[in-house]
Amino acid sequence: MTRPEPSTSPRPQYAERSYRSPAALVGGALLILLGLWLGGDALLRGTVHIKLTALFALLLGVPLVAAFSLRPLVRANEDRLLVRNPFRTITLPWSAVDELRAHFSAEVFVSGGTKYQLWAIPVSLRQRKKATRQASRGAAADRPRFGLNADSGPVPKAMADQTLAELREIKERATGRETAQGEPRVRWSYAILAPALVGALGLAVMLAL
Repeated sequence: MTRPEPSTSPRPQYAERSYRSPAALVGGALLILLGLWLGGDALLRGTVHIKLTALFALLLGVPLVAAFSLRPLVRANEDRLLVRNPFRTITLPWSAVDELRAHFSAEVFVSGGTKYQLWAIPVSLRQRKKATRQASRGAAADRPRFGLNADSGPVPKAMADQTLAELREIKERATGRETAQGEPRVRWSYAILAPALVGALGLAVMLAL
């Protein structure tokens, strides 16, 4: 009798997930377009002093608006969690993640107690209260049911709570995986900081003249 050969099929791969705030993307894009329109008009029609003031204001304002609205991103795969905040990008192997929590803001805690805010996952207290009311109504109406209506469906959750539940599930699947080991890495976003600093300095000089 021959022994069955050990399975050589690869372990299941899970699709990478990305999370952003649609409201922040739309609001940030509109603010940047408005700033470019007003600043462009000043650059075309203004005096030299107004042109320079508008230029430095754009150098300060556009990167900051982009940093807080367009840049935030959370991306998760089976090995690591990438957190892109306004001024920093944090790469966290799942082994370094201790806890994911959402109270007034979504946060990730890493080994040693360091905490990073998840700017791309806003916490809406209004959504949470609405989900709590729906869950309470469902619990109050819950009774033994049969047939097609026997399953009342999943308990409703606010968007931030649902997102963190998905991230916790990915983290649990990564437990013990060799490729999910490592230390946190933090990189500053100089593409945002450098023009904003130049714009702030230049704007301060122009307003002082």
